[in-house]
This record gives sequence, structure tokens and C-alpha cells, in this order.
Amino acid sequence: MPTLVLTVGLPGSGKTTLAKRIAEERRVLRLTPDEWMAPLFGHNDAGGRRDILEGRMIWTAYEVLRSGASVILDFGCWSSEERYAIRAVAEAAGAGFELRYLELGEAQRRARAELRWREEPGSTFAMSDADHDRFLALFQPPTEAELSYAPLPAPPEGFESWPHWASWRWPTLPRVDRP
Repeated sequence: MPTLVLTVGLPGSGKTTLAKRIAEERRVLRLTPDEWMAPLFGHNDAGGRRDILEGRMIWTAYEVLRSGASVILDFGCWSSEERYAIRAVAEAAGAGFELRYLELGEAQRRARAELRWREEPGSTFAMSDADHDRFLALFQPPTEAELSYAPLPAPPEGFESWPHWASWRWPTLPRVDRP
């Protein structure tokens, strides 16, 4: 059964390292927005382009899953809503879903993010302490329900389905829950 693997965590937690290892072991496609942002736009987010890119990557993942192959989205996904939506996209494609949550002590995580910037600047972006503080405040760790793959909750009010919410969150993602 094709599977969508989603890596979740803050910058420097090891998501990309894990995603690369899984991609190599399983011989599957890995989609990592950070590796595309700098070559395409010169930095991490140019006028909301990351959301545009992520939407197209989710669509690509959906198509890969429908073809019968597995894929890894190395996104971070800082909110439960994003994670539920991506899980629903995998389910709409008839695929399995694996959430891989990575966390490290804060000092180690920040040091790893800085090291990656120094060693591979084309695959990430510079982050100040203020950036890290802001990211930490925005991040919602996965709940026990998410980690145990409990049934998806109802989508947020005003949305008929999680894929509908996903197409709102990532505007370049076409609706995948209807033909």
C-alpha cells in the first residue's frame, strides 16, 4: 500500500535527515520545500511563495500516491489542522499515512539549525534567535490522538472536509475529495 510519510518538528529537529534516510531505505520520492525555496526564490519565503510551493508539493504527493508509490513530505507542519489535512489527502488517494514527530532540546535544536545553515545554505535559511522564539511560540506539538492515528476530527467550522480546508490553506492545492 502506498504511504505518505510526514515529518513534523521545528527547524533543526532532524526532519530532513530522517526524511532522507527513509527515502533512501524505501526508495521513494522526498519533497522538501526548504531545498526548493532558495534555488527558486533566493530565500525561505518571498511573498507567500512557500505556501504556493507546498500546495503544489502536496498535489504532487497526492498524484504519486494515486499512482501506487509512496512519498515523504518533509514539511514540519506546525499545526494539528495542517497535519489532519495532509492525512486526509493521503486517505483520499487511498494511501496509508505515517506521522514522524521529531523533537530535541532547544539548545541542541538551534545549534543544529545554525550548523545546517553554515554547511548547506542552499537547503535552508538563516534564523535569528527571535525567529526561533517565534517558531517555538507558533508550533503545536502533535497530540496523542494524532500520534495514535485516532479518527480524524471534524474539519474546522465553515469547511465541508479536511481536503476543502487544505485547498484553502494551500491555495494551489486543488480539491482532492471530489472528481
